[in-house]
Amino acid sequence: MPNTYFQFKQFRVEQEKCAMKVCTDSCLFGAVVEVERAQRIMDIGTGTGLLALMVAQRSGAEIDAVEINPEAQQQAAENFAASPWANRLHLHPQSLQEFAKTCQHQYDVILSNPPFFLSSLKSGDKAKDTAKHTGDLLFEEILAFAAAQLTPDGKLHLLLPPAEAQYFEELATRFGLFMGHRLEVFTRVGGKCIRHIQTYTRVAAAAPATASICIREADAVTYTVAFSRLLQPFYLIF
Repeated sequence: MPNTYFQFKQFRVEQEKCAMKVCTDSCLFGAVVEVERAQRIMDIGTGTGLLALMVAQRSGAEIDAVEINPEAQQQAAENFAASPWANRLHLHPQSLQEFAKTCQHQYDVILSNPPFFLSSLKSGDKAKDTAKHTGDLLFEEILAFAAAQLTPDGKLHLLLPPAEAQYFEELATRFGLFMGHRLEVFTRVGGKCIRHIQTYTRVAAAAPATASICIREADAVTYTVAFSRLLQPFYLIF
């Protein structure tokens, strides 16, 4: 029987109650976003709590995390409590919309790996469909929250597939947020681009900076040096 958890070097993510499990692109996202100088961070749609835990390891920030799904709320609460950073991880078991009504904080960093399929057919699994499809958490709501709650120099980081990332970029300008950097994530050298990691600020750039990273070498087995360096503080195999 496979493990019901994913073991990292400094923490464990129990995930049997969550529809969306730990995945490689989310781990890369948690390892690459700029959080080292942040004093307060928001994780929108925390799920298992993976991203909040990763940025807690990488910073000294106070971290708020919102989650609407009851099973994921329980899982994240347990994962936070069992971590070395339990005193800095604050779970809010409610929707972003409800949290926004009473939020008193400004955030240096807001990050989200949100439900992203805009038009894909749903699977029939309610938990997975909520986690994957924009229904309860719309892009507009993420942008409205970021526009209201980011500090003047704050940054919004998103992990999205390429098509949805392009749509989000176009939408963001309506909220006074502009993409300053894009990291294109490829499955392997010579492979397919599966995700964009986007960074938004309140300042419009002449042209967003673009970089790329491949998770594996062309053999589709060996991790690349760039990926290995980023995940070395987290993965047991490095």
